[in-house]
Amino acid sequence: MKEYNFLLSGELMEGGHRLAQRVYYEDTDFSGLVYHARYLHFLERGRTDYLRCLGCEQSALLSADEEGLVFVVHRMEIDFKQPARMDDILIIQTITEKAGGAKMVLNQEIRRGDTLLIAAKVVIAVINRHGRPRRLPESVAEKFLGRPAEQVNPV
Repeated sequence: MKEYNFLLSGELMEGGHRLAQRVYYEDTDFSGLVYHARYLHFLERGRTDYLRCLGCEQSALLSADEEGLVFVVHRMEIDFKQPARMDDILIIQTITEKAGGAKMVLNQEIRRGDTLLIAAKVVIAVINRHGRPRRLPESVAEKFLGRPAEQVNPV
Protein backbone atom coordinates (compact mmCIF):
# COMPACT_ATOMS: atom_id res chain seq x y z
CA MET A 1 0.00 0.00 0.00
CA LYS A 2 1.28 3.46 -0.94
CA GLU A 3 1.92 5.90 1.90
CA TYR A 4 0.99 9.58 1.55
CA ASN A 5 1.86 12.50 3.78
CA PHE A 6 -0.53 15.36 2.96
CA LEU A 7 -1.53 18.28 5.13
CA LEU A 8 -5.28 18.70 5.64
CA SER A 9 -5.34 22.22 4.14
CA GLY A 10 -2.55 21.65 1.65
CA GLU A 11 0.60 23.72 1.48
CA LEU A 12 1.77 27.06 0.18
CA MET A 13 4.24 26.97 -2.68
CA GLU A 14 5.99 29.58 -4.81
CA GLY A 15 3.21 31.86 -6.08
CA GLY A 16 0.33 29.75 -4.84
CA HIS A 17 -1.01 26.65 -3.13
CA ARG A 18 -1.21 22.88 -3.57
CA LEU A 19 -3.90 20.58 -2.12
CA ALA A 20 -4.29 16.80 -2.38
CA GLN A 21 -7.77 15.25 -2.58
CA ARG A 22 -8.95 11.69 -3.13
CA VAL A 23 -11.76 10.86 -5.56
CA TYR A 24 -14.62 9.05 -3.81
CA TYR A 25 -17.57 7.08 -5.17
CA GLU A 26 -19.81 10.12 -4.59
CA ASP A 27 -17.66 12.10 -7.06
CA THR A 28 -18.27 9.72 -9.96
CA ASP A 29 -21.07 9.12 -12.41
CA PHE A 30 -22.41 5.76 -13.63
CA SER A 31 -19.33 5.27 -15.85
CA GLY A 32 -16.91 5.42 -12.90
CA LEU A 33 -15.44 8.74 -14.10
CA VAL A 34 -15.61 11.95 -12.07
CA TYR A 35 -18.81 13.80 -12.94
CA HIS A 36 -17.93 17.11 -14.64
CA ALA A 37 -19.62 19.34 -12.03
CA ARG A 38 -17.62 17.74 -9.20
CA TYR A 39 -14.46 19.39 -10.52
CA LEU A 40 -15.98 22.69 -9.36
CA HIS A 41 -15.99 21.28 -5.82
CA PHE A 42 -12.32 20.31 -6.05
CA LEU A 43 -11.41 23.75 -7.42
CA GLU A 44 -13.39 25.49 -4.64
CA ARG A 45 -11.62 23.43 -1.99
CA GLY A 46 -8.30 24.47 -3.49
CA ARG A 47 -9.23 28.16 -3.36
CA THR A 48 -10.70 27.96 0.15
CA ASP A 49 -7.70 26.15 1.60
CA TYR A 50 -5.37 28.58 -0.20
CA LEU A 51 -7.08 31.39 1.73
CA ARG A 52 -6.83 29.40 4.95
CA CYS A 53 -3.10 28.75 4.49
CA LEU A 54 -2.55 32.47 3.84
CA GLY A 55 -4.23 33.23 7.18
CA CYS A 56 -7.31 34.76 5.52
CA GLU A 57 -10.35 33.00 6.92
CA GLN A 58 -13.47 34.08 5.07
CA SER A 59 -15.56 34.57 8.21
CA ALA A 60 -12.87 36.87 9.66
CA LEU A 61 -12.70 38.90 6.43
CA LEU A 62 -16.48 39.39 6.51
CA SER A 63 -16.37 40.73 10.07
CA ALA A 64 -13.02 42.59 9.90
CA ASP A 65 -14.63 46.00 9.36
CA GLU A 66 -18.04 47.61 8.82
CA GLU A 67 -17.92 47.06 5.08
CA GLY A 68 -16.93 43.39 5.20
CA LEU A 69 -14.95 41.59 2.51
CA VAL A 70 -16.37 38.75 0.41
CA PHE A 71 -14.93 36.83 -2.55
CA VAL A 72 -17.33 35.61 -5.26
CA VAL A 73 -16.61 33.83 -8.52
CA HIS A 74 -17.31 36.27 -11.36
CA ARG A 75 -16.07 34.17 -14.27
CA MET A 76 -14.57 30.74 -14.79
CA GLU A 77 -13.06 29.10 -17.86
CA ILE A 78 -12.46 25.36 -17.61
CA ASP A 79 -10.69 23.01 -20.02
CA PHE A 80 -11.44 19.35 -19.38
CA LYS A 81 -8.32 17.51 -20.59
CA GLN A 82 -8.65 13.99 -19.15
CA PRO A 83 -11.01 12.27 -16.69
CA ALA A 84 -10.27 11.33 -13.09
CA ARG A 85 -11.46 8.02 -11.64
CA MET A 86 -12.46 6.68 -8.26
CA ASP A 87 -9.56 6.42 -5.77
CA ASP A 88 -7.32 8.74 -7.80
CA ILE A 89 -5.25 11.15 -5.72
CA LEU A 90 -5.66 14.58 -7.28
CA ILE A 91 -3.45 17.60 -6.76
CA ILE A 92 -5.29 20.91 -6.99
CA GLN A 93 -2.84 23.72 -7.67
CA THR A 94 -3.85 27.38 -7.40
CA ILE A 95 -1.59 30.18 -8.66
CA THR A 96 -2.31 33.89 -8.26
CA GLU A 97 -2.05 35.77 -11.54
CA LYS A 98 -3.48 39.10 -10.30
CA ALA A 99 -4.66 40.49 -6.97
CA GLY A 100 -5.65 44.13 -6.72
CA GLY A 101 -8.43 46.59 -7.28
CA ALA A 102 -11.76 44.80 -6.93
CA LYS A 103 -10.69 41.47 -8.41
CA MET A 104 -8.29 38.56 -8.35
CA VAL A 105 -7.37 36.18 -11.14
CA LEU A 106 -6.40 32.65 -10.13
CA ASN A 107 -5.11 29.90 -12.40
CA GLN A 108 -5.97 26.42 -11.22
CA GLU A 109 -4.97 22.96 -12.35
CA ILE A 110 -6.05 19.51 -11.27
CA ARG A 111 -3.47 16.82 -11.87
CA ARG A 112 -3.14 13.10 -11.28
CA GLY A 113 0.59 12.70 -10.91
CA ASP A 114 2.12 14.51 -13.87
CA THR A 115 -1.05 14.25 -15.97
CA LEU A 116 -3.04 17.47 -16.39
CA LEU A 117 -6.75 16.72 -16.04
CA ILE A 118 -8.30 20.19 -15.64
CA ALA A 119 -7.07 23.73 -16.35
CA ALA A 120 -9.17 26.64 -15.09
CA LYS A 121 -8.91 30.41 -14.99
CA VAL A 122 -11.04 31.94 -12.24
CA VAL A 123 -11.86 35.63 -11.93
CA ILE A 124 -12.86 36.50 -8.38
CA ALA A 125 -14.83 39.68 -7.66
CA VAL A 126 -14.21 41.41 -4.35
CA ILE A 127 -17.43 42.75 -2.83
CA ASN A 128 -18.68 44.06 0.51
CA ARG A 129 -21.37 42.49 2.68
CA HIS A 130 -24.03 44.35 0.64
CA GLY A 131 -22.86 42.96 -2.70
CA ARG A 132 -21.17 46.16 -3.86
CA PRO A 133 -17.63 46.10 -5.34
CA ARG A 134 -14.83 47.05 -2.97
CA ARG A 135 -11.07 47.28 -3.23
CA LEU A 136 -8.98 44.38 -2.07
CA PRO A 137 -6.91 45.68 0.87
CA GLU A 138 -3.20 45.86 0.00
CA SER A 139 -2.35 43.63 2.97
CA VAL A 140 -4.56 40.85 1.54
CA ALA A 141 -3.30 41.38 -2.04
CA GLU A 142 0.29 41.08 -0.79
CA LYS A 143 -0.47 37.70 0.78
CA PHE A 144 -1.79 36.39 -2.53
CA LEU A 145 1.04 37.86 -4.55
CA GLY A 146 3.86 36.98 -2.16
CA ARG A 147 5.23 40.50 -2.64
CA PRO A 148 4.14 44.10 -1.95
CA ALA A 149 1.06 45.02 -3.98
CA GLU A 150 2.69 48.14 -5.45
CA GLN A 151 5.09 45.86 -7.39
CA VAL A 152 2.20 44.48 -9.42
CA ASN A 153 1.96 45.51 -13.05
CA PRO A 154 -1.54 46.81 -13.81
CA VAL A 155 -3.48 44.72 -16.33
